[in-house]
Amino acid sequence: MKSTTGPGRTTGRRTAPPRRTDARRPGAGPAARHVRAGIPRYWFAEQLLLTLSGQRPVHRMIGHTLPAAYDLLAELAPRAPLRPPAPGGSAPAVHRCDQFQPSPGVIEAYARIVSGDRLQALAFRLEQGTDRRWRCSAVELGGARA
Repeated sequence: MKSTTGPGRTTGRRTAPPRRTDARRPGAGPAARHVRAGIPRYWFAEQLLLTLSGQRPVHRMIGHTLPAAYDLLAELAPRAPLRPPAPGGSAPAVHRCDQFQPSPGVIEAYARIVSGDRLQALAFRLEQGTDRRWRCSAVELGGARA
């Protein structure tokens, strides 16, 4: 006698394992990016990457940075220091982003940026305002402070 897994189903007919639908699994593609977008350090790492690679204009960061950090980003962005190493090369991506929280309302984050066979470090500081929004107060890219 065959056991059933539901109305009209039998386990004897199944030829493949059940599909996993957990969006938090590694390599979940767009679903993983969606989960990362809700984490402040990943969201800021992506936005800084887009700005410093020349894919987005620096003025998109105006409401998300403190004035001193924005001014320095505006100086650094025209050089596009995170652009792909060669024309037509692979677009840079945030490989991993970690954080240290020295005090409540402050995050010191660091991201590994991958572009082709090149790996770069991006460090930044986030501060939470009284409105509970996170803003970038400092950026450092491979020794260049912004």
